[in-house]
Amino acid sequence: MRVSTGRAIQSDSRMFTVVVEGFGIGRQRQAERRFTVPFNQLQGLMQSIAQQGGRICAVLGADGAGGDTAAAAPAPAAPAPEAKAAPSKPAAVSHADVPVNLYKPKDPFIGTVAENYSLLAEGAIGRVNHITFDLKGGDPQLHYVEGQSIGIIPDGTDANGKPHKLRLYSIASTRHGDNLAGDTVSLCVRQLQYEKDGETINGVCSTFLCDIEPGAKVKITGPVGKEMLLPADEEANVIMLATGTGIAPMRTYLRRMFEPTEREKNGWHFRGKAWLFMGSPTTANLLYDDDFNRYQEQYPDNFRYTKAISREQQNASGGRMYIQDRVSENAEEIFSWIENPKTHVYMCGLRGMEPGIDEAMATAAAAKGLNWAELRPQLKKAERWHVETY
Repeated sequence: MRVSTGRAIQSDSRMFTVVVEGFGIGRQRQAERRFTVPFNQLQGLMQSIAQQGGRICAVLGADGAGGDTAAAAPAPAAPAPEAKAAPSKPAAVSHADVPVNLYKPKDPFIGTVAENYSLLAEGAIGRVNHITFDLKGGDPQLHYVEGQSIGIIPDGTDANGKPHKLRLYSIASTRHGDNLAGDTVSLCVRQLQYEKDGETINGVCSTFLCDIEPGAKVKITGPVGKEMLLPADEEANVIMLATGTGIAPMRTYLRRMFEPTEREKNGWHFRGKAWLFMGSPTTANLLYDDDFNRYQEQYPDNFRYTKAISREQQNASGGRMYIQDRVSENAEEIFSWIENPKTHVYMCGLRGMEPGIDEAMATAAAAKGLNWAELRPQLKKAERWHVETY
């Protein structure tokens, strides 16, 4: 996605208040609302208002007056009179340049394992590996963007003697790859294990990947997916809710936002706010924890990192601390973020996390007089609520 860095107006410190009607979520659309922003955020706000069907009543200078001060503001992408006719579903995420199904199951790309190592600390539960594949030599080149997935077809055959079916995994590297050369892709894979008739059964593809050695060849398909794409806006706010290997797409977002070499490489300079809620059974099971702690230390004004460690922390009721408990604890602030039209929410992990998150959000919404059952579809329609669970 090609974006503008907006450097030309970054130094302007003037403040403007935009008066809007018919804009927002829930009952907000019925009231007049005012947003006060610096000059360098004014254009983006006015575009969001027009795209979501809001009507701009006035643009006021810092002294509260219109006139010449308001005239100095940049014009919105669409003229105000046309805002009423704007679609309710904004183009918040550009899908135009997103590659899809460059390689299909019948003709997969043959990648090479570059590295495979454990992500867990001593004493962790289970097995989770970071696996990187070399993508050089493809025609077409297998490329992808943050938030997409690839398919892996494990070697061997099933019980009926047929080739194994592909399994999809969320990509854990940015479009530039961990080596920044644009020719690798990485996955974060947990080995699936379950009990059946007193016997431990290992997942076919996850075990294949966790056991695979560098140099081995692997059948890869895709990429696929447009649900979890980041907005192009450098001043967007991003709330991330992840459990386990659901951290994979969040790692891509955070590397793109805060990894110095990535920021230099991609020319996309994130200036918004990001908040990661990470659920894990133990501290030893936290994935990419050192990186996230480093980002929080280096960018304290832009990144927050909140952990829910179920077997080590207690919630307010004395039970285990889960991610939905952290959402409940921070509900008021989370909703203040969501009220900002530039905020996107991403959820990734086991499907079982959804009911708890939904319940926490419903309670938080009710405290503000909002109906979460009505609000969530509105966020989804506005392309601001992104969910990928499995």
